[in-house]
Amino acid sequence: MSTQSTSELVFKPSANPKAATMNVDNPTTKFARVLKSIGSVLLGLIVVVVLSIATDVLMHATGIYPPWGQPMNDSQFAVATVYRSIYAVIGSYISAQVAPIHPMQHALALGIVGFVIALAGLIATWDGGPEFARKWYPIALVLISIPCGWLGGKFQERKSSRTI
Repeated sequence: MSTQSTSELVFKPSANPKAATMNVDNPTTKFARVLKSIGSVLLGLIVVVVLSIATDVLMHATGIYPPWGQPMNDSQFAVATVYRSIYAVIGSYISAQVAPIHPMQHALALGIVGFVIALAGLIATWDGGPEFARKWYPIALVLISIPCGWLGGKFQERKSSRTI
């Protein structure tokens, strides 16, 4: 039986190439992994925000939505809910795909971030003007955030299981 000092690096082969590179247990590597984790969630969030804002601008510019600050009807909010849901799934998939380890946890982390942002939006607009009269829309955004994160993580899991 051989003994190893705690300062030695131990390489443990793994079927998952990301996991194989994460067996090093030193503070620098842990810090780098935390930064990569934060970065993967931020990247997914940026994708969701950029796609959502770009689509909003396009919908207003083409007249599908009324001018900014004017009330939207239920069907317009339904369209916004659909594309925001799709973008949330895409962002969560990207977060999971670039995560250093535990892809589903990163996808769900983005779902939780989305939940918090949607909840803040719900609270901020609850007693707003007529353009915020539809209460179901911000409530729906709060309710779909975490399931969209989970779905994005599931899509990434399915893709990863087919490529191994």
